[in-house]
Amino acid sequence: MQRPPFTALAAVYDAIMADVEYDHWADFVLSYARDGGLRVPDVTVLDLACGTGGFTRELLKAGLQVTGLDGSAEMLREARVRLPDVPFVQGDLRTFELPDRFGMITCVFDSLNNLLTPGDLGAALERAWTHLSPGGLLAFDVNTRLGVRELWEETPSRLAPLPGGEEVHYHWSHHYDAEADLGVVQAFCRLGDQEFVETHRERGYDPQDLEPLLRAAGFTRFEIVEYPDYADPAPDVARVWVFAWKEVL
Repeated sequence: MQRPPFTALAAVYDAIMADVEYDHWADFVLSYARDGGLRVPDVTVLDLACGTGGFTRELLKAGLQVTGLDGSAEMLREARVRLPDVPFVQGDLRTFELPDRFGMITCVFDSLNNLLTPGDLGAALERAWTHLSPGGLLAFDVNTRLGVRELWEETPSRLAPLPGGEEVHYHWSHHYDAEADLGVVQAFCRLGDQEFVETHRERGYDPQDLEPLLRAAGFTRFEIVEYPDYADPAPDVARVWVFAWKEVL
């Protein structure tokens, strides 16, 4: 059965993504933040596209006060079970409006690639800039055009254990849609006698695509780097990280 993105997948997402290195990503981001002068863990953080709270949890473990925001009610339902003391808000990355301002905003695991036009990505960056305190830091990663075009490979079928002893059988099928210039991912899952498929689409963004969008959103100081050594991106890099500061007026 075909389901909308990030709906049925929410119930098995943590099992399937158990090997994602959220802890290493958090160290990478927080090291940059400290080196840039942020008083970690004193700053408050907004974790955009937080999903089920995998990265949110690592920020919380580092002693930070975190708010999570995601567009999927189903993913947030899982996040609230995992992290009951964290405030989670449902909202669209392009249009959200919160009363608070934050010392740092994060958005990881190529979540912004799900915004399929530069206009939508630019709107999300503007929303982030608006919700940063002066001197605050936006940190995010995106897959590049090459990463979306050439590095999506089909994965073998796998089993992942679930709490309670059940297992989910899952299979990712990837291809590049040249006409739309999008990477297309079909996620097939079987849990017991129930099956579903979700189709996810991503647009790749290169540094030269990101730079004008960052400036238009209000960021005048930013770096685009590789993980894990903060090096300048190589021409064949599949993913880049962006650190953008909101200047103090």
